[in-house]
Order: sequence, then structure tokens, then C-alpha cells
Amino acid sequence: MPTLKPRTKSKEYQILSFLNARMDLPATDKLHYENLEKGYKGELLFDQLTLMLQNDLYILNDLCLQTNSFFQIDTLIIAQHTIYPYEIKNHEGDYKYELGNFYPKLSKNEISNPLHQLNRGKLHLRPLLKSLGFYLPLEGDVAFVNPNFTLYQAPLNEPIIHPTQLNNLMKKLNEIPSKLTDRHKRLADQLISMHQTDCPFTRLPHYSYDQLQKGPLCADCYSLLCFVDESKKIMVCNKCGHKELVDLAVLRCVEELELLFPDMKITTNLVHDWCGVVGSKKTISRILKQNYTLMGFGQWTYYE
Repeated sequence: MPTLKPRTKSKEYQILSFLNARMDLPATDKLHYENLEKGYKGELLFDQLTLMLQNDLYILNDLCLQTNSFFQIDTLIIAQHTIYPYEIKNHEGDYKYELGNFYPKLSKNEISNPLHQLNRGKLHLRPLLKSLGFYLPLEGDVAFVNPNFTLYQAPLNEPIIHPTQLNNLMKKLNEIPSKLTDRHKRLADQLISMHQTDCPFTRLPHYSYDQLQKGPLCADCYSLLCFVDESKKIMVCNKCGHKELVDLAVLRCVEELELLFPDMKITTNLVHDWCGVVGSKKTISRILKQNYTLMGFGQWTYYE
């Protein structure tokens, strides 16, 4: 069954991942980053299950859409007669449901209500679907995916999927009578085309080029403890042992610069300074010329 929109890291999560590796994030931003990381890992757990579905369904992951306001849907599954939006949560530990709110079991500090998030998504999705000519019912759930999560006093009449019910949910989705048509494909394509890469929910700390530690980040563990084996033209991470061709490491550094500092012009000097241990300016220049378009002249040369 095709996943028409694979899940990718949000721009916010990517930027915070880079900043977390290169500076000391303020406590609130550090917590925000850790929550994004945990949420993303939970969504990947759900994806592992949906990838095994054999039914005739379309899967769209991580949609950020706009009607009168922006709203997000972690996973949207399109069947022939029904559309299923899922709110995915990766909470860990003991929680309780009390008077319509969710609390850690030993705390009175409520967490954001995932049922409200699910309902908000449905509220905005329904008129959007109607504007596209679809009047299919919405039957999504809040899916708690962490096996170490327990919710006490959970109401039976709410759309909540507990970790122990995930396999049954996949079985149910596999057994839905569904035969998709070109019209369903057009709907999926329209929703994908409406996806907003810059969501207004993004929250980033202030940062500048000078305050960030320089050097290539390991592609696996985001460590700055990397060195270059010139004889083999590879970069090696001293922390996890991951190996990568120098050319690929430089290109990743350029992509990181473009994301962190979109207004900066990509020059040989800038990339060489950012990459630190990776290659000479001659090596950097070669890689840029092979992969980017040379713009400008002389000292004003840059790459796009």
C-alpha cells in the first residue's frame, strides 16, 4: 500500500537538532527540542505499523494544512468510504484521565489534551474536504504508541488507542472494504500540494553564526567529534564510528548552512570555515562546482 507522503523531519526539528549540537540551548528550547524528538520517534513507530498494511489505502504523513487557520495531522489514511486522521503520542509512564483532562499519575499539571488536538484537526479538515468535493466521514483516533505508557481511568467512549491495541487497529484497517479510484488519488495529491512547509507553530531561539561551534556533524549521532581520513577520503565519527565520504559530508554542511542561515550566500570561504576539519579550500571549491551553480565574479563569487 503506497505511502504517498513519507514522513520527514520538520524544518523546526531539523534546525533545533543542529542548534542543540552546536550551542547550549536555553532550558525551555532544550525541552521543546526533546519533545519534538520524542514525538518524531513515536510517529516513526506508528509508520512501521502502517507500512505493513496490505489494504487499498493511501497514507499521508505529517500534514500541515491551512483553512481559516493552520492545523496539523500526524497521519491521514484515505479509504474508499472513510478518512482516518490520527494524532500520535509517544508519552511514557503512568497517566490518568480525569474530568476531561490528561495528567501524569502523580502530578496535578495537566498535559495538552490530545483529544482536543484530534478534534481540532477534524474540525478544520471537514470543510477543507468539502471544498474539494469530498463528503466522506472522519473516524480518526489518538494513538498512544509507547509500550511503557499506561492511561488510568480512560473513558471507553473516546477515540483512544492504547499501545496494546495498535495491532488490532492495523488489523481493522486491513479489513476495511476499500477500493480506491482516481478520484481518491486526486484528493491525496491535492492535500499533499496544500502542505505547508513553514508552519506558524515553529518556535526557535535566537542564534547567530558566530556563537555556533563549527565543524561537520556526524550524520548518525550529530556529534562534532569527527575527523577526516585523507587517504580514503572519508569522514569518521569518533563517537559512534559512522563513516561517510568527504564529499557527502561537505554537501550536508552546505544544506545545514542553507537551513540555518537562508540569507547567507554560499561561498568557498564560508563552507570551509563551517566544515572545519573537512578538506582544503580547493577540495571545498571542487565539491561546490560539481554540485551547485557558480554565480557572480571574482571576490563576489557564490553558489546556488
